[in-house]
Amino acid sequence: MIDLSIPVARGMIQWPGDAAVAVNTVWDAPYHLTSLRLSVHTGTHMDAPFHAIPAGLTMEQMPLDATIGPCRVIAIADPARITRAELQRHTPQAGERLLFRTANSRHAWWEQPFDEHFVHLANDAAAYLVECGVRTVGIDYLSVGGYHHEGYETHCTLLGAGIWVIEGLNLGPVTPGPYELLCLPLKVPGADGAPCRAVLR
Repeated sequence: MIDLSIPVARGMIQWPGDAAVAVNTVWDAPYHLTSLRLSVHTGTHMDAPFHAIPAGLTMEQMPLDATIGPCRVIAIADPARITRAELQRHTPQAGERLLFRTANSRHAWWEQPFDEHFVHLANDAAAYLVECGVRTVGIDYLSVGGYHHEGYETHCTLLGAGIWVIEGLNLGPVTPGPYELLCLPLKVPGADGAPCRAVLR
């Protein structure tokens, strides 16, 4: 098993403007009780269509087979964006779950300050994945879309087509190839996203 999830802790990397993580001890005797406050888009998490599509499905409506089953980890060579041209060389298939290992995975990005220039999925590449009928995509940073551009557009393209999105994956130790993905988000009714635990085997 390979754990793809980054640790959730006070002071961890956040999307700029997002709520800071708070982990507090409520009681420490006779037993321990911890409280946790965080955005649903913290750390390793999923986006529901409702995140960008007003009438989209919310997190508790996600079909479980969207993130449980065979998947493929693809190594991305482009140091700036995941492009349509590069994806075409990997021939995505209908129903596939694809995880993109980019230059983001060359270091423990979650231990560094937020990088505004992280590798993201270009909108024309997102449109190509829709054309191919891909089921789920995952990426090794906090967003599948860019920070300065292609953020909202890429989300709308994927989520509007019913493609489920996993963000904040630790793909550093993963060799590209076929795996079984096991990823379950918290079941938060009405939510536009949720933290999740993702593993490969």
